[in-house]
Amino acid sequence: MPRFAWNALNKQQVGTYFEYFVKMELTMYGYEVYTTEVDDRAVDFIARKNGSSFIEVQAKCLRKFGYVFVQKSNFAPRNGLYLALGLLNEGKEPQAYLIPSTVWLQPNSVFVSRDYKTPELKSKPEWGINVSAKNIGLLEQYSFNTVFATE
Repeated sequence: MPRFAWNALNKQQVGTYFEYFVKMELTMYGYEVYTTEVDDRAVDFIARKNGSSFIEVQAKCLRKFGYVFVQKSNFAPRNGLYLALGLLNEGKEPQAYLIPSTVWLQPNSVFVSRDYKTPELKSKPEWGINVSAKNIGLLEQYSFNTVFATE
């Protein structure tokens, strides 16, 4: 199988790959990474650098432009909580973004808040990211290359 053949992987494999990818990238940037035993609080792992405060990370990944979300009940915006977003384009290395949860305190067209308050909409309230060709540039400030360039 050729490298970066994302379409050959199932959804679970993609999610697992990206979570481990983020852990290894953070390790390369000098972080100590600790895996949680149970993922029931929207935290896949925690990490810290040089004895600083821990950060909590939830990893989500897409193979094409689209929408990704986390439930508000498990992901309350606060300092130290991040969403690692992956975009896997066929035949290419992963694009990775580390987004502070506090961006959802001021929702916009990219970082959305959905509460589904009408009876016919039964989904739980969520924080989402609209990932499209139109707004991919707005995510650049959160790319790993940008975030870790100052460290």
